[in-house]
Amino acid sequence: MDLGLADKVCLVTGASTGIGRATALELAREGARVVVAARNREALETLAAEIERAGHPAPVRLTADLTAADGPRALASAALSACARVDVLVNNAGGSRPLARADDEAAWEESFLLNFTAARRLTDALAPAMLDRGWGRIVNVSGALIAKALNAASPAKAALESWSKAAAAAYASRGVTVNCIAPGRINTPQILDRLHPTEEARRAFIDANIPAGRFGEPEEAAALIAFLASERASFITGAAVPVDGGSLRLAF
Repeated sequence: MDLGLADKVCLVTGASTGIGRATALELAREGARVVVAARNREALETLAAEIERAGHPAPVRLTADLTAADGPRALASAALSACARVDVLVNNAGGSRPLARADDEAAWEESFLLNFTAARRLTDALAPAMLDRGWGRIVNVSGALIAKALNAASPAKAALESWSKAAAAAYASRGVTVNCIAPGRINTPQILDRLHPTEEARRAFIDANIPAGRFGEPEEAAALIAFLASERASFITGAAVPVDGGSLRLAF
């Protein structure tokens, strides 16, 4: 299936690992001009080398701290300086934030900056030009599970989905779509090293929550992101699509 992404400029945040990395590789395979952003420059260089080895043009690599006050606008400016336009924005940067204390104000603030505000600010910087051109795709990576243990990322991701639906309604008549994918447990360093560091913990979680009987792969999430970023998905907007193996929506 031709997704119509050849020569589209696609900016992927949080591209150094996991879903972001897999998405950059998938978009490069589709012929897109890829711009990858993350804090870890070394990981971006490794990703660029892999994309080049696969026979695709090297992506533009941009280091960025999206939690900084000027981080999103600085990234938008750098991407536009490098490529003149951005057609597709994948707001993937984010992370789980388990809390030891419910009143940890600094942790709450950092989580909302990373998991919600950064995506909103970056979109606000890039969407006006998409609207002027009459074409654009914004894909936001949220989350499928609501944990019983207190985690500052869950409300932030809920805010991201709510805002995405409002933005989708506002932009739909001008050719710009806004959608979310909601990953469940995916085999990424964050999941495997921090949330479920042992095989026993992984198996217990799978048995209790995932009918498919396994964690997902980053490439499975990336495939959906690429589709939502494509010409083929022009009539899909305001959606939040789970990629979670049929998981129960309450994780213990």
